[in-house]
Amino acid sequence: MRTKYKALVAAAATMLVAAGTTGVAYPDTTDKPHASAAIGNSGAVLHLFQWPWKSVAGECTNVLGPAKFPAIEVSPPQEHVVLPDQGYPWWQDYQPVSYKLDSRRGSAADFADMVKTCDAAGVDVYVDAVINHMAGGASTGNGSAGSTYSHYDYPSVPYGTNDFHHCGRNGNDDIVNWTDQWEVRNCELVDLADLATDTDYVRGKITDYLNGLIDLGVDGFRVDAAKHIAVDDLSAIYGGLHGDPKIFQEVSEGGQGEVSPTDYTGLGRVTEFRYGDVVGDAFKNGSLDSLSSLDSRMLLKSSDAMSFIDNHDTQRNGRAKLTYKDGARYQMAEAFEMAHPYGTPHVLSGFTFDNADAGPPANADGTTKPAVDDSGQCADGWDCTHRKRTVLNMGAFRTTAGDAALTNWWSNGSNQIAFGRGDRAFAAFNASDSDLTTTFATGLPAGTYCDVANGDPSDGGCSGPTYTVDSSGTLSATVPAGGVMAVHVNAMT
Repeated sequence: MRTKYKALVAAAATMLVAAGTTGVAYPDTTDKPHASAAIGNSGAVLHLFQWPWKSVAGECTNVLGPAKFPAIEVSPPQEHVVLPDQGYPWWQDYQPVSYKLDSRRGSAADFADMVKTCDAAGVDVYVDAVINHMAGGASTGNGSAGSTYSHYDYPSVPYGTNDFHHCGRNGNDDIVNWTDQWEVRNCELVDLADLATDTDYVRGKITDYLNGLIDLGVDGFRVDAAKHIAVDDLSAIYGGLHGDPKIFQEVSEGGQGEVSPTDYTGLGRVTEFRYGDVVGDAFKNGSLDSLSSLDSRMLLKSSDAMSFIDNHDTQRNGRAKLTYKDGARYQMAEAFEMAHPYGTPHVLSGFTFDNADAGPPANADGTTKPAVDDSGQCADGWDCTHRKRTVLNMGAFRTTAGDAALTNWWSNGSNQIAFGRGDRAFAAFNASDSDLTTTFATGLPAGTYCDVANGDPSDGGCSGPTYTVDSSGTLSATVPAGGVMAVHVNAMT
């Protein structure tokens, strides 16, 4: 996190679910005040990073809803800086100018229509909420909605100089000492104007912005840069929100004495950065059996954690062990994430890139091009990893598994594993170069199941392999080389 948005001042890389299923959905419950329902262990959230609103709406209707993928996260919808001289980088969207809902992804009307459309398709919508700061001092020009601004002056909110922290340290107010928690929360993250979230006025403006989104039908939020906001400030902001939005917070783990993700678990789920390190490494190297003790290797308890293989920051700063560029191994890791009971899975689908600062495919004026073409295919420049069966169909697998415990762990050497989720679901992973054909003890009820990792269930049938579980709960199956096999009780033929 300490290098997040460094590209603003140094042009450097930063840190920081197709067919329907039927049957009973197994809900999850949790005592977290803002981490219930779809964001619990029975849910999964797909981050459609930088997707324009009309493309998101179409994806909910045509792909995610029919596959019963439970939720999406969308990029920040608020007005942001526009940086043509820097090629409209992705991170310009993380420099807010106002709380108007006009961005390079579409208008306020487009956004509202997207939320309504996804809701009608049964897909929850989470918003990436940038509430720690406004723009950096190097930004110039008008915002994406035409608003004027300067580093500490945002007339369209309005915010002025007194609405920001001016910590008076290090000559430029930037964070330098990461073990000084006051400094981390009151100085500037690489020159980004740090909002005085300890004041009633600023809290009120942020709460009004989030409530406006909730009133449009938004179900919850990913709170960007949460470690830079005091826990008491976030608690006050969340306390003013309408209803019971689900919240997860971006808090990277630092060294001894630094702000810890555990400080924020009482407010909602928190990003578990260790997850991508451990699981990504295991799938990259084929050491899958090491994941039998996964929970014990994490900082956060499962009920507190938001898991991810990569996010839009680690994908670009080199921390991620696997990204979309790794193909099948990456997709296997994401399938494992949604099959295993730890945390709430957060999976990523964005755009292809070579330059870590590059923005999404864009028109000449910097507005974002559609992510899906007129034929319904993934458009040039977008990776659409989420459309692979090993990702898309695992959303319904996750919902079906619900809060069922991990059972029937099986391994065959280091690179082939399988496990069940009680009497609800079972999955196997084969990181070897040869097909795996064997018999598993699954714990599932007797019947015939669609392998949702290799086929689509529909109207009691299956477009791919089917497997029979006998009265003793055993299943004989073939797991493809470098692939996955997955079955669940809501995809029986």
